[in-house]
Amino acid sequence: MKFSSYEDVEAPVAFVFDAVTDIAGFERAALRRGVDLKRLDALTVPGPGMSWDVAFRFRGKKRKLIADIIRLEHPEQIEFSAVSTSFDLTLKASTMALSRRRTRLTIALELRPRSLGARLMLQSAKLGRGNLKHKFADRVRIFSQDIETRAAVSAPSTGA
Repeated sequence: MKFSSYEDVEAPVAFVFDAVTDIAGFERAALRRGVDLKRLDALTVPGPGMSWDVAFRFRGKKRKLIADIIRLEHPEQIEFSAVSTSFDLTLKASTMALSRRRTRLTIALELRPRSLGARLMLQSAKLGRGNLKHKFADRVRIFSQDIETRAAVSAPSTGA
């Protein structure tokens, strides 16, 4: 199952890409939501090879996965891969400069089943695909608005 959405953000491409690759910020947000994270690497700068052991509760069950950064091309694209017992996930975020102060942010998520049970779960999720697509697009929009807000706060004022 694939989901994809894009938003045009009122911020320079480098600022948007820095927000997308703010690994420490995402780790803090996950911890606030009750996700157990354990870094599996010793890298200090985001890049291929960064890896996490992730555990969280979803629909009443404890879920575990291993997530890795598999590609990072500054300032155009970052790609994550995650593997659990039931699913393979790929998350790609890409940026494209539309002008000096406007950037298109595209986020794509692909979920592939690894078991018969997972295949059945995805099949039933496809019945509500429209609702899931809207929720995904809403999350991308909210993230983009947050980036715009941070860009507006950090931009130097041009008043006289």
